[in-house]
Amino acid sequence: MHASVAVTTDTPSSLFRADSTPGRQIPSRNQKATTESLVGVPWLCQDRHSNRAGATPPAPRTGRTAEESDMHNPGTATPERFPAQERFAGGAQYIAGRLVKGTSGRTHAVIDPATGEDVFTYELAGPDDVDAAVAAARAAFPGWSATTPGERSDALHRFAAVLADRAEDFARAESLQCGKPLKLTREFDVPGTIDNTAFFAGAARHLQGQSAGEYSGDHTSYVRREPIGVVGSIAPWNYPLQMAAWKILPAIAAGNTIVLKPAELTPLTSLLFAEAATDAGIPDGVINIVTGTGREAGEHLVGHPDVAMTSFTGSTAVGRRVAEIATATVKRLHLELGGKAPFVVFDDADLEAAVNGAVAGALINTGQDCTAATRAYVQRPLYEAFVEKTAALMATVRLGDPFAPGTDLGPLISHVQRDRVAAFVDRARAYARVVTGGEAPQEELKNGAYYRPTLIADAPRDSEVVQSEIFGPVLVVLPFDSDDEGIQLANDTPYGLAASAWSRDVYRANRATREIKAGCVWINDHIPIISEMPHGGFQQSGFGKDMSAYSFEEYTQVKHVMFDNTAVARKDWHRTIFGDR
Repeated sequence: MHASVAVTTDTPSSLFRADSTPGRQIPSRNQKATTESLVGVPWLCQDRHSNRAGATPPAPRTGRTAEESDMHNPGTATPERFPAQERFAGGAQYIAGRLVKGTSGRTHAVIDPATGEDVFTYELAGPDDVDAAVAAARAAFPGWSATTPGERSDALHRFAAVLADRAEDFARAESLQCGKPLKLTREFDVPGTIDNTAFFAGAARHLQGQSAGEYSGDHTSYVRREPIGVVGSIAPWNYPLQMAAWKILPAIAAGNTIVLKPAELTPLTSLLFAEAATDAGIPDGVINIVTGTGREAGEHLVGHPDVAMTSFTGSTAVGRRVAEIATATVKRLHLELGGKAPFVVFDDADLEAAVNGAVAGALINTGQDCTAATRAYVQRPLYEAFVEKTAALMATVRLGDPFAPGTDLGPLISHVQRDRVAAFVDRARAYARVVTGGEAPQEELKNGAYYRPTLIADAPRDSEVVQSEIFGPVLVVLPFDSDDEGIQLANDTPYGLAASAWSRDVYRANRATREIKAGCVWINDHIPIISEMPHGGFQQSGFGKDMSAYSFEEYTQVKHVMFDNTAVARKDWHRTIFGDR
């Protein structure tokens, strides 16, 4: 870790720590899983060490060998788990640049979902901790918002470098708390976060208003974009590191300060992220973390009068509650909510590609992804072959210890979530066909929250498994006849976060992009997300965009400035009020 050294001058640039390392562009686009990665073939993420500025990849941390530090070379041995209890002995709240213990009087245990073991017990945040975090963010706002875009950009480049230097720590912590296979966190979660940081480092220099002419005769107008103030964000447990990045980076790049509440199940990487920001030279109080329950810490944060904007990612039901609280104080509101992504396969599609895409898209992160392929609609000529081949490929996916090199799929986040998924499948047996999976493994995995990849066929279109967000490794497949019917079925839920369509016909594909109601529509792929493009939904999937320049704009407010060019004391329009007196 870089030591923190305070600088005593009063200029905005003095907000950056004197010992911060020079910024350097860090790798790789935010790529997600391919089918090959799920069944044991090396991940096809060949650009993960690419550098858009042409620099070399970051060097390993001092005290580690290159082999130990290479997060893309797991080797054959099972790596050690992240020492969470030792690492966060100071507490699970990060306020004004330091770890502190929560003051709610209650504790919470982070459970390794692969084993059921308690790996970190901490004191939960209460309202007083939220107040302290908001106060720290409010105190930091005047100085941080006064920095230039270039200064914020430099700070974020340094931040990206620190993240790259600690990549293995982030990967192991994320795998420990979430149960994600280490190859997933090494190849996806961590590189995606570093890339997102590098993107917003660049975006910080491009915060633009709009110049204008003399639209009102003797007046000149222009538009300023200004930071909003203190942002209060709530992130979910399925991608805790990436969600911390998606919430924090655009906010601080635009000059805001932030208080983030991660899910109490998965606080580890959010805390590491905030520490890395401090060590990169981002001032104390710009980023604060409060780890508590939604009802106690989350609702207090959303309703806090000093919080100017609320950003929430989670279920649609909880999103409604967040909106209710936020609107009472007339906050800016950003909601990224649930999804039930359709996967539409037309009869001219490449069947092998569609099968590979369906398995990868359904099983990414053990299906705990709002954009995961959950309901596949396959045109009837390909339907039976698709079901057969998809079931066969699913059956080859290997469940196991997230830290073991041969593992393709880890557990769900908890036994509660595993039992919820199992209940969906068990109820579906009464009206549909469970083709493969549909059970929890026994023997050596029985203590973890594991569930086998599951394919369900022939469910009624209005049935629970087709309409409800299951959030597990379950894909439901149904046939359709005409193109009109396929698109109608794709739109047959209240959600609209993401979708994909599979066809060799450009006109067919283009029609799908126009008529499917979703914030993202992939053609002949499903899941890839990149920093440069927006992510967000339609309908009950929420509003507002994460990532991209659109996300950056979410965290600013527009101000119109008008200059009088005449230097005349009495304007013509004044006569409307007091005539020629």
